[in-house]
Order: sequence, then C-alpha cells, then structure tokens
Amino acid sequence: MTLRRCAWPNDDLNIEYHDREWGVPVHDDHHLFEILILDGAQAGLSWSTILKKRDGYREAFAGFDPSKVARFTERKIEALLLNPAIVRNRLKVNSAVTNARAFLRVQEEFGSFDTYLWRFVDGKPVQNAWKTIQQIPAKTPLSDAISKDLTKRGFKFVGSTICYAIMQTIGMVNDHTVDCFRYKEVARPRR
Repeated sequence: MTLRRCAWPNDDLNIEYHDREWGVPVHDDHHLFEILILDGAQAGLSWSTILKKRDGYREAFAGFDPSKVARFTERKIEALLLNPAIVRNRLKVNSAVTNARAFLRVQEEFGSFDTYLWRFVDGKPVQNAWKTIQQIPAKTPLSDAISKDLTKRGFKFVGSTICYAIMQTIGMVNDHTVDCFRYKEVARPRR
C-alpha cells in the first residue's frame, strides 16, 4: 500500500523531510534558530537545495548555536563566503549573524524564542484543512504580522513568505493536505 502524501515532495530527501519533520510543532530554541537560518538561506532557491546543504550549514554555523554565530567576525564571514557547502550569498551569510544577535535579544526579553514566536498563535498550531496544494497560501496576515515584528526587532531575510515557510516547518500551521497521511498525525495533540 502506497502512502498518500502532500503533492510537493518530489525526491527522497524531500519525502523524508515531509514525512518526519515538516509541520511537527517545534519548541526547542536551538532547532528554531536552525530553521530561521535555513529558511532565510532558501529565499529564491528550492528547498531541495537547502536540504542538500543542511549538514554543511550545521558545520559552517557552529551547529546552529546562536551565541556562537552572533560572535562571527568579518574574517569568519569572508571564510564562509568561500565555503561551497553553503549558499555563498553575502547578504544571506551576514543576515545569519545579524539574526543570531537579534535572536539572543529576543531570548533575553521573552525567556525563549519559542515563547516569543508561539505567542502569535496562542501556543497552539493553526489546523488548516486544504484539499489541494494550490489552496495553500504563500503568506497570510499572521505571517505578515510576524514578519513586521521580526523586522522591527532587527532580523533580516524574514519577509512574510519566509515567515510562513517557517510557520509551516515548525508546525505553527498544519498545511498538510487533508488526504496526506501526515495530516492527522501532525494534528494530534502531543504530550
């Protein structure tokens, strides 16, 4: 029996990501920082490109430790721009460092980035009920609000479309289509 899944996973890497990770609520700040960096790097590229470079990002960005990334110097940034294991875009690499610093400020203000981010949905994932992939929006008024607030706090590469992708990745919204085997699994409350 073949599992029915959302229409977008088109290769083994995307299928594994879809089946194990996409849409599962994330409350760990370390993982949230990873997703923030990866989704920012993805802007204008395919998610497959980023998944293929994920291990390279993990190594290049100190295991996604925001306190270490926040201390990256100009010299370190220049070295990263020569690293073929990541997307070598100066604006994206600089934004990762800028975002690490902003991330730490948010943690200081709210106790955790998780508390800050999940307050936008009152701590509970939005359960959508899309029948087709075409119904899923690229952004929403909620992602607009998150984008605006992150930008005000000094974050970069956090436009509304990127914020919605983050929301999908970390399970703030359940955007699995209703015929996907993961839809009900992700919708179940976790204990």
